[in-house]
Amino acid sequence: MTAPSPSPAPNGLWERPVGRVRLFDAVRGFSVVSMVLFHLCYDLVFIEGVDVAWFAPPLQDVWRASISWTFLLVSGWMCSFSHDNLTRSLRYLAVALAIFAVTSIAAVDDPISFGIIFCIGGATLVDALLGRAHLEPRGLACAAALLALFLLTLGVPSRELGIGPWEVALPGAWYAHPGLAWLGLPSPGFVSGDYYPLVPFALIYGVGVAVGRWFSPRGYPRWFLAARCAPLEWVGRHSLPIYVVHQPLLLGALALLGV
Repeated sequence: MTAPSPSPAPNGLWERPVGRVRLFDAVRGFSVVSMVLFHLCYDLVFIEGVDVAWFAPPLQDVWRASISWTFLLVSGWMCSFSHDNLTRSLRYLAVALAIFAVTSIAAVDDPISFGIIFCIGGATLVDALLGRAHLEPRGLACAAALLALFLLTLGVPSRELGIGPWEVALPGAWYAHPGLAWLGLPSPGFVSGDYYPLVPFALIYGVGVAVGRWFSPRGYPRWFLAARCAPLEWVGRHSLPIYVVHQPLLLGALALLGV
């Protein structure tokens, strides 16, 4: 992650980063560790049939959201450090396509159609196109608006719009077309082992984009730039390959242990 400019920030307590901001690597690394543990529990319960009573809603849902939302926020934030978000988006989308192909062939569980890697790639592509039109998200007010919109549309894949008592049902006709699952309008026959469509999840990615671009010209607090956790940083720097290989390794380990 290379900052666009190493020049001093206006405030003496803040600096513009030079090189990697290691706290982002550590946060991403923590989420990767949490993801591996989550999927270990998932494999034990839903594939191996082990009784893990506490791995159930609402804890299961909160744990899953804490992982995926963090990934999306940090990935969006990285747009302010990237010099080529178009290439970055295509790399993620290629990995997402490979994951879909492998999980379809392996057939251990439902294939991963439009999972979180797809969402990161798709949202990065949207940001790259908006950037070329000079319409990219920027600033804290924009971030707050995107966060509110994310919360309002969180139920769209389940045919609901709104929050709590203000929820309304969306027309079933919107979900009739089998080709709109990527957008957040899955048809009745759609299944996926990991589903993060652009609506609503590109919006939480956009929150990270807008906040990152607010910080970019200002720099970061010195304590933020000084934060270190070497093991988590290493995991965070290798998050994509770990994501790709962790499930086969977990399933192989469980098979060897005879679980």
